[in-house]
Amino acid sequence: MVTLVVSTTTDPASFGPASALTSLGNWTPGISFKGVRSKVYGEVRLLEHDKGIVEEDHLDKRWEDVTGEVVDEIVFLSKHTAVTNRPALTIHPIGVPHLKEGDVPPQGGKPGWAAVPSPRMTSWLILLKKIAQSHNLVPEFEITLEATHHGPVTNKPTMFVEIGSTIDCWKRQDAAQVIAQLVWEGLGIGEGEAVGNWNRLVPSQIMPEKAWPANAMASGPDLAKKGGVWVGHLLSGYSLPMEDPAESKGEKDSNNVGGTWKHAIKAAYDATVEGFPGGEVIAHLDHKSFKGWQKKAIIEYLSEQNIKIGKPNDFY
Repeated sequence: MVTLVVSTTTDPASFGPASALTSLGNWTPGISFKGVRSKVYGEVRLLEHDKGIVEEDHLDKRWEDVTGEVVDEIVFLSKHTAVTNRPALTIHPIGVPHLKEGDVPPQGGKPGWAAVPSPRMTSWLILLKKIAQSHNLVPEFEITLEATHHGPVTNKPTMFVEIGSTIDCWKRQDAAQVIAQLVWEGLGIGEGEAVGNWNRLVPSQIMPEKAWPANAMASGPDLAKKGGVWVGHLLSGYSLPMEDPAESKGEKDSNNVGGTWKHAIKAAYDATVEGFPGGEVIAHLDHKSFKGWQKKAIIEYLSEQNIKIGKPNDFY
């Protein structure tokens, strides 16, 4: 079982951390195929290509086909953009579950699809903050978990680790070193233990941990930083397109509210279940993010799907 860490030469927030990562150990040249180059250290494969980070689909399957090695997980190194331009170090799952067939994803992925979220995200977010503080990047840099968005298409547990939010930040060597150390320690590339190994826990020792496919973004990062919750997918408002049935004057229940919001919730939930085998998957709603009729429809739909909605004591 190997882990793919993916970088691109087109993005300084990607090749910067990748270069810093190779300086931490004795990496050896690996195979190349169709424009993708690799370096090897233990069970980690550092891949590099020359396209946009979201443009190379199915890298895990393609690697398996070429090498015969089974891919366990994927970590992408990338830049983060935000209208605030605030310096940030972020982690997030990927997918575009709210898009319908025929839509063209603006940043890769497949309409209606959500990747299996990496079970490491929560633990890595906590570790990221610790490393960033040790490099004196906090409070200048915000450390946060982002909502699910964009591609590329993958078949194994996946997360993005990013530097934001301007070109000056993307080129920061201190930020690159923080991300490199996060990957090094988080994957246990050196002699330490990997961080966030859900699948490697002894089954008899697995407590009913709570993986969380959040149906709103606002309180997500705060919950993750408190610990005790393993975060899965996070769906922000734009990922839950809901059509107000007011014009039909019908009852605003889950059956009368159009849009792709149901599919988005179900796709995110199913992917999270797959990512946390044996875990108890519950939903968290940021009630302030919804209008009354939206909240009512979502709660009804979750009930129909037998998806438990967590209470405050489940998360804090």
